[in-house]
Amino acid sequence: MKIVILSTSDISGGAAIAAHRLHVSLLESGIDSIMVVQNKLSDEFKVIGPKTKIIKFINLIRPTIDQLPTKLYKHRTKTLFSPALLGFNNTVDIINNLNPDIVHLHWINGGMLKIEDLKKIKAPIVWNMQDMWPFTGGCHYDEECGEYVNSCNNCKVLQKNKLFNLSNIVFIRKQRTFKQCNIFPVGVSNWISYCAKNSTLFKQNQVSTIHNCIDTNLFSNIDKKVARSIFKLPLDKKIILFGAMNVLGDPRKGAKQLFQALETLNYIDNTIVVIAGKSQPETLEKIKYETYFIPPLKDESSLVLLNNIADVVIVPSIQENLANTIIESLSCGVPVVAFNIGGNSDMIQHLHNGYLAKPLDHNDLALGIEWVLNNKNYDAISNNARTTVITKFDCKKIVQKYIELYKKIIG
Repeated sequence: MKIVILSTSDISGGAAIAAHRLHVSLLESGIDSIMVVQNKLSDEFKVIGPKTKIIKFINLIRPTIDQLPTKLYKHRTKTLFSPALLGFNNTVDIINNLNPDIVHLHWINGGMLKIEDLKKIKAPIVWNMQDMWPFTGGCHYDEECGEYVNSCNNCKVLQKNKLFNLSNIVFIRKQRTFKQCNIFPVGVSNWISYCAKNSTLFKQNQVSTIHNCIDTNLFSNIDKKVARSIFKLPLDKKIILFGAMNVLGDPRKGAKQLFQALETLNYIDNTIVVIAGKSQPETLEKIKYETYFIPPLKDESSLVLLNNIADVVIVPSIQENLANTIIESLSCGVPVVAFNIGGNSDMIQHLHNGYLAKPLDHNDLALGIEWVLNNKNYDAISNNARTTVITKFDCKKIVQKYIELYKKIIG
């Protein structure tokens, strides 16, 4: 069986990391897996990326070019919107020349593929929905507008423009293309599967739910003092960790809600805050706790160390699918506090391995932080966290579910 995994990048970004973890797991299971990517950062021979400097340069500017139509919307929000208008590359030819049994799409934006290119792929398509883009008119998260159940006429992300309705145009392009494709959507959380089943674009498809996976042997408990000493952090304090890509720049990541929670939080002595994914900014909203910053990390071993510095990890996203951050933290035995939104409840069991706060309620988020840090049964909660991931998200178990799906489609 030959599987081609398509992803904009191989190891940069949460969706790419999820795709790469599956790729490695397939290889370890004896499946011939090949990744085809727009931007290759690893040196793996089973990952096919651009070959020449010219193509590499073009691929670097593709995301900027793909975003040009959105510039007409002066009042658009910060949520990513991808028109997927760019073609003019040989990605589909590469895929078809490999003659795979299954083409497995992950995050394919940033100008990697034009929507209409999908109908040129000869093999059946499995599509991991790492966000909402596959079934919306272009937004990656709909900011709760729900227009994808109709035809994306009134895009909350783009706001309004009298010239043309970009979200509806993208929606219609998908609608026409998908009718000519053999697509099997896979939600990585129960929440996104539910959304897809209720969407206009995928309501006729058979939607599966298979979670992202993680190597629980790599992401495991290590001595907190060792991890903290590497990052030059205090060894004798409780640490609240908050981290993500564009951690302070993307409103969806919930920095505002976290800072409100920290202000509300009854002061916990001997506690500091660590913000990961960002160097020390010039200005920052005042926090009553001593705050440290850790720049973006690029390898998984560093992420293991990072998670093990913490006593609690906060994921205050206001809309989320299945955050790698939560799985990684739980796998390292660190309880997580997050809002009860999206796919968070697939991972966090309230008052068992973490705390699910009422959606967007920063007061309840503060209560969750207190519940973890002041809990007399902290060791039991930590053990529950790791057990959850070993049971539900270990790569050896998840990869078998994908292999079963592939065989069902091919058969």
